[in-house]
Amino acid sequence: MNLENKTILVTGGTGSFGNTFVPMTLEKYNPKKIIIFSRDEMKQWHMSEKYAGDSRVRFFIGDVRDKERVYRALDGVDIVVHAAATKIVPTAEYNPFEAVKTNVMGAMNVIDAAIDKGVERVVALSTDKASSPINLYGATKLTSDKLFIAGNSYSGLKNTRFSVVRYGNVLGSRGSVIPFFLSRPESGTLPITDLEMTRFMITLEEGVELVWQALESAQGGEIFVKKIPSMNIQDIARAVRPKAKLEIVGIRPGEKLHEQMIGFEDAPNTYDFGDHFRIMPTIELGGASTTESARLVERGFTYSSDTNSEWMTVGQLSEWVERNRHKIGSY
Repeated sequence: MNLENKTILVTGGTGSFGNTFVPMTLEKYNPKKIIIFSRDEMKQWHMSEKYAGDSRVRFFIGDVRDKERVYRALDGVDIVVHAAATKIVPTAEYNPFEAVKTNVMGAMNVIDAAIDKGVERVVALSTDKASSPINLYGATKLTSDKLFIAGNSYSGLKNTRFSVVRYGNVLGSRGSVIPFFLSRPESGTLPITDLEMTRFMITLEEGVELVWQALESAQGGEIFVKKIPSMNIQDIARAVRPKAKLEIVGIRPGEKLHEQMIGFEDAPNTYDFGDHFRIMPTIELGGASTTESARLVERGFTYSSDTNSEWMTVGQLSEWVERNRHKIGSY
């Protein structure tokens, strides 16, 4: 789908994803308008300073929990990228009602409004934690994924298509481990949860490209999973703070030892498209995406950070940190 001259709304658009999606999309596609829909006026004010004089970028205060406000925001919108979420794992564990209101009820509001307002495409951002979830955040995002997939069967004559993109740890994003390590003294001590812990590694730019891919090729109901490298937490620490000592502090509430983006239960519906996987819908939606150019993965297949075939080296991450040090954790 060509995004040129389209009106795009990004929920939670002042976050790490939105701050990368907006400039990349403006440069590549020259859309008619990108609307940032979020609830934090201060973040909107700071972000608006970057686009002063660019009439293509607009800002709309609102919360996905507020159904009437979501309806108002979607007037004249062609495409929605749903990035709003309560996503910090311990926060969700201690505030479960709030996580459900945003991640589940908010998703329902976006789906209803998108269909009723005739939005053409909706792409929702998911997480590795939605695959075989063990924490509340993952459970709410799995529910959200299911809601967006089922939304295709509700759209009827409106022909709104919903799809999902799923990826893991985003390099250098606000609240992630790399800016945390960089904030510690160079020769100090780094708290490590578990020496065996592994994580998938993806850049924000790759996350944006995955959303573009979903917008271009999704027929409705697919979950797109990009193939990305893994890394051990010890190696991440060595790349960021090579002189620091490691202190084992244990896994936080609701945290996994390894990230998983495709569980073996999804294998019968997962296809390998070369640079990414697609988990096809298990329910009948009246027109599944083509899989002619892909192959079905083997029975029992899982896509997990500890058994991944591709790994990022300490040197590769060190180089990335040096190139991007000026913007790590800045949004």
